[in-house]
Amino acid sequence: MSMVSADYSIIFSPPQRDAIASALRQLLPEDCILLKKEDLGPYSCDGLSVYRQLPLAAVLPKTVEQVQAVVRYCHQQTIPIVPRGSGTGLSGGALPHHQGILLNLGRLNKILDIDIDARSCRVQPGVRNLAVSDAVRPQGLYYAPDPSSQIACTIGGNIAENSGGVHCLKYGLTVHNVMQIKLVLANGELATIGSGALDAPGYDLLALVTGSEGLLGIVVEATLKLLPVPEHAQVLMAAFDDVVKAGNAVGDVIAAGIIPAGMEMMDHMAIGAAEDFVNAGYPKEAQALLLCELDGTREEVEDGISQVKALMMSAGASTLRVSEDNQQRSRLWAGRKAAFPAIGRISPDYYCMDGTIPRNQLPHVLSRMQELSAHYGLRVANVFHAGDGNLHPLILFDANKSGELQKAEQFGSDILQMCIEAGGTITGEHGVGMEKLNNMCSQFAPAELEQFHAVKQAFDPNHILNPGKAVPTLHRCAEFGAMHVHEGKLPFPDLPRF
Repeated sequence: MSMVSADYSIIFSPPQRDAIASALRQLLPEDCILLKKEDLGPYSCDGLSVYRQLPLAAVLPKTVEQVQAVVRYCHQQTIPIVPRGSGTGLSGGALPHHQGILLNLGRLNKILDIDIDARSCRVQPGVRNLAVSDAVRPQGLYYAPDPSSQIACTIGGNIAENSGGVHCLKYGLTVHNVMQIKLVLANGELATIGSGALDAPGYDLLALVTGSEGLLGIVVEATLKLLPVPEHAQVLMAAFDDVVKAGNAVGDVIAAGIIPAGMEMMDHMAIGAAEDFVNAGYPKEAQALLLCELDGTREEVEDGISQVKALMMSAGASTLRVSEDNQQRSRLWAGRKAAFPAIGRISPDYYCMDGTIPRNQLPHVLSRMQELSAHYGLRVANVFHAGDGNLHPLILFDANKSGELQKAEQFGSDILQMCIEAGGTITGEHGVGMEKLNNMCSQFAPAELEQFHAVKQAFDPNHILNPGKAVPTLHRCAEFGAMHVHEGKLPFPDLPRF
């Protein structure tokens, strides 16, 4: 099979830019088009914020038909399109193309239908994650995936990145909670994939598109699965004087056949920052903290909490605390949910990583992380979805100090390489975007990358949808391959930083 390699070096002359602007005005109302530099600035990066770039133009369509019209035009003219939600992504997936259109879906933000009997709802992509649960809570239902950014992140972005969250251990990622989507294809046509039933014939395109980072199509509607709010839920907080003990405790709980609704870990630095920020009641002297939530009937939860208590004590917990009501439960989770902004209060900058490892490798990886921290001379605060092995190390640095950003990126790359060597992957929920393209060369062999590109070619033969993201070309891997990742080179030297 021959390698597909798109040309991403499209350059439009000023007259061509004027023609594009004129064409957009024929497709959209004036208030849906942004062309001035000062208006485009807010779209120059996503939540990663390491790389910045202005698009040629940004559009904010109000209807599905307007989305189709823009995509159809870009397909005809071979103009790159980068779809964007609320910009909370953390891998550079929404970084604009400098000669492309930034397609903001934030105005498609309506909940279209709630079906209580089917326990489902239809929403547009710009609906915020938390807004779904807020809308159906009076009916005793909720939407399970809960990223830490759920107050701001959108359903369309969640689908693009296959987002998880605190409770994905028991209730799954976005892919497990989406039943059907409507997708604008690269030629502007509208396709429906998935089903309102439990299964559908043909290839599982729903699973393929979920997590595809905008490379295969643009989500304009989604049917989501709703779950009954559990009868009872409690959180057990366990403090440890050693992160390895906490890591072993995670494995002990899962090995005992207990599946918590969520199991999160924070290390000493993250504990202190979160406690100072939200006063959640965390013991600041602890070296590691586990939050283990169980839900179900009251009897199930009480029995499970008793078992988890015994396992935590056996693993060496120094402090145990169980929430007595929903207010205490919410308070304990508040610290974990605020961990990222809390770290921002103790460092000028931080680099948020995302990788996944087998749970039994957690003690080894935590120890190795401290060795890498000493090697690079950079502090690292660790926040983990410990139950499913999803790591979120936060590397602290100061971009104003020469070389520190480069060291942080190299440190992060070494963490991802360590995840691969431990039998894991380079992402759990943040996606690949721009950030992890080089590490994809370590994760996958050429034959596998060929198949990824073949899928891209089938969906988007003109390579206009979010080009240059998520899947590296074999040429790139030859240049920046697995060994190159460790030579201290910036992965995208031509992109402005900060």
